[in-house]
Amino acid sequence: MADATHLLHVEHEESSSDSLDRLVGDLAERQHGLVARRQLSALGMGRGAIADRIARGLLRRVSRGVYAVGHARTDLRARWMAAVLDAGPGAVLSHRSAAALWGLLPAGRAEIEVTRSARARPRHGALLHQSALEDDEVSVLDAIPVTSLARTLLDLAVVAGRPEVEQAFNEAEVRKLTDRLSVPELLERHPRRKGARTLNSILRAKDYSRGITKKELERRFRGLLRASDLPRPRHNAPLAVGGRFFEVDCLWAEQRLVVELDGRAVHGTPRAFERDRERDRLLVADGWRVVRVTWLQLRDEAPAVLADLRRLLR
Repeated sequence: MADATHLLHVEHEESSSDSLDRLVGDLAERQHGLVARRQLSALGMGRGAIADRIARGLLRRVSRGVYAVGHARTDLRARWMAAVLDAGPGAVLSHRSAAALWGLLPAGRAEIEVTRSARARPRHGALLHQSALEDDEVSVLDAIPVTSLARTLLDLAVVAGRPEVEQAFNEAEVRKLTDRLSVPELLERHPRRKGARTLNSILRAKDYSRGITKKELERRFRGLLRASDLPRPRHNAPLAVGGRFFEVDCLWAEQRLVVELDGRAVHGTPRAFERDRERDRLLVADGWRVVRVTWLQLRDEAPAVLADLRRLLR
């Protein structure tokens, strides 16, 4: 009888263990194969059970408080998820890392940036920012807690230069990304926050240039060339590349140079964005050099535009 009771107890423990492992596995599946130690404790897994699973290779230590379940993943999203879990409850991916997750910037920065409201010890391989975040300044993207789109742009303006912030802003517009909180609403909430001036300036410039037509762009560019000593291009010129025919804005055939005049009225839709990039790729592959010039560059940086064209046309 005692042996039977002991057997039932062992079977119950094994059943409970299997059930717990299934819960852990389900959680890890939602978190790019990762779990935090605090999450294991919340599910009812004690220190001894965690140590046993580490010894058997079921849990693999990623950092002091984060484990991979089974085989450790090393892709970028798993590393982002690990950094967020390691930073503790309420932590979110932020700044350049958040911009990369949103698809606004290339994911080329090695150091992962995370924000949390409370102070925390520095984490290996992660840059921690401390800042209070409202509920609508936080989102979840691909299962990773991340700053909202607007908050990401504001934080990016703190750590990056204006060209990088403009690039991210343009990408968000072209992709038609939205979130609960808009950029103007966020700027009203944080009017004196570092980075707000840069973001406000970009917004004003975009409002100004939004109504500029292709005809106005061409008129301004032609006037700039007439006042210079540069050779005249062919305008709206047909060009055959790889069996396909395109019409390019300005063509210097002898120097194999193409200038495209980028205006929101013509190039501001997702379809136009993809079409333009495909054409650029085909032209460059065929040995052409492609330069894109915007209205704001013609208005504010005309001497620099001319200097660059002069070097390209030598």
